[in-house]
Amino acid sequence: MNIFPDFEKYDGCGLADLVRRRQVKPIELLEAVIERVEALNPKVNAVVTRMYEQARAAIAGSLPSGPFTGVPYLLKDLHLLCAGVPTTYGSRFFIDYLPDHDSTMTVRLKKAGLVICAKTNTSEFGQSTTTEPVLFGPTRNPWNLNFSAGGSSGGAAAAVASGMVPMAHGTDGGGSIRVPASCCGLFGLKPTRARTPYGPDLGEGWSGASVGHAITRSVRDSAALLDATAGPDVGDPYWAPPPVRPFLDEVGLDPGRLKIALCTTSFNGSPVDRECIDAANDAARLCQSLGHRVEEAQPQINGQELGEAQRVIVISNIRATLDVRAQALGTSWTENHVERITYATAKGADSVSGADYARSIQAVHRAGRQVGRFFEQYDVLLTPTMACTPLPLGQPDLMSTDAEAFRRPLMRTIGFTALFNASGNPAMSVPLYWNDAGLPIGVQFAGRFGDEATLLRLAGQLEKARLWAERRPVLSAF
Repeated sequence: MNIFPDFEKYDGCGLADLVRRRQVKPIELLEAVIERVEALNPKVNAVVTRMYEQARAAIAGSLPSGPFTGVPYLLKDLHLLCAGVPTTYGSRFFIDYLPDHDSTMTVRLKKAGLVICAKTNTSEFGQSTTTEPVLFGPTRNPWNLNFSAGGSSGGAAAAVASGMVPMAHGTDGGGSIRVPASCCGLFGLKPTRARTPYGPDLGEGWSGASVGHAITRSVRDSAALLDATAGPDVGDPYWAPPPVRPFLDEVGLDPGRLKIALCTTSFNGSPVDRECIDAANDAARLCQSLGHRVEEAQPQINGQELGEAQRVIVISNIRATLDVRAQALGTSWTENHVERITYATAKGADSVSGADYARSIQAVHRAGRQVGRFFEQYDVLLTPTMACTPLPLGQPDLMSTDAEAFRRPLMRTIGFTALFNASGNPAMSVPLYWNDAGLPIGVQFAGRFGDEATLLRLAGQLEKARLWAERRPVLSAF
C-alpha cells in the first residue's frame, strides 16, 4: 500500500518540519511506520514489542510541542522503561516485567514530541555485540541477512538501516551503539559519560561505562536528540560538563584545522582485519583533504589490566541484576532462566571480592587519566570502529558452552570501542566505507571528555563530503 511513499527521503528533523508545516499529520507518519515495520520486520527481526495503540492514543491526545513533535520513535528493550510496557532486557528472566513508571529519558523523549511506537531487539542484558537473544531470535543485517546487525543495539540499527524509521534509541556500554552503527552503515554517537541520565532507577550503568543515546542516519538527528535528552536528573551522582551551545548548532559549523591521531592497532590486542585498516586509512586521507592534520599516535594504556577490570565490573553488574530480579520474584536464578554465557558470567562473580571491584574501578580511572592526557596533544583520535568486518550470525554466541569461543569474536568487535566507555570520552562511528562484498565498515572518531561539539562539527563536514545517507541496502517491501 505504501502510505507515505516519500518517507525515506526525510530524517527525523525533516519529518518534524513536515508536521510543523502541516504537510503531513502525526497519525500519517505513525501509520507509515507501522506499515514499514510490519512489512520489513519479518526479514530483519528488529522490533520485538509493538506499542501501536499507545502511540495512536498519544497522537489522539495532545502531543507536546518539541523539536520532534509527531515523529515516530523506537526504544531499545534495555534499561529504558515505559510504564505498562514489557522491558525484557533481552532475557527470558524478565519476560513478565512490567514497569509502573517511565525512565527519565523516556519522559524527555516524549516531551520532545516523539511518538514511541515499538521496542527493539537487544542481546541479553546488552552483553553481546550481536543481537541474537533466545527470547526473540536473531536480528539480521539489512545489508546481508546472513550477517549480524551488531549489538547490543542491533534491533535499533536494523530498524534504521532497513528504513522503518530514521532514528532509534540505543545504549552503549562497550560499543553497543557504535558497533551496530558500523555494521549497518549508520551514524552512531556514544556521548560523554553521564551526558544523558539513567534515572530514576539507576545513577549509572555498568559503573559509568554505559550511556544512552541513539543510532541515526543523519548527524543532525543525533545532535537534536542529544539536545532533547542531555542533562542530569535530580539526584544523579555526577554529570557531564554542560555544552557551550545546543548540539544541533554545532552541526554545519567549521571544525577548524583539527589535529587528528590515527591508530589502527586495537587497544585490547585483538588482530585487525585489513579492510578495517583500509577504512581508517581512507578516512584519514579524507580528513587530510578537508584540511586536517593527521599523524599516527595512540594513548598508552595497560590493555590487559583494563580488560580484566572491565570484566570484573560487568560480571558484578550482571550478577546484581539477576539477584535483584530473583528477589523480586521470590525465587532463585538458575541456568534455565538465562543464556549459557550469562549464567557462567554471573556464577563467575562468586570469585570476585569487594576489593577486586574497588581495584577495577581504580584501573578504569587510571585508563581515563591516560586517555585524558593523550587528548591534551590531539583534538580527535581516528580508528576503525571494529577490529573485524561484520560477522556472520552466531558470532559471538551467548548460548555457547565454550567461554573462549564467545570471548574471541567479542574482543574483536570491541577492540577499539570499549576504551572510551572506560574513559568516558565521547566517540562516534561514521559510515565512510563499504567493502567489496557490500558490507559497511564504520570508522570511529573519539574526542576530549565533554567535547561532543568538535565531533559533531567534524561529522557534519564528513557527511557533506561523503553523503552516506544516499547509500541504502537493497531491502524493500514496497
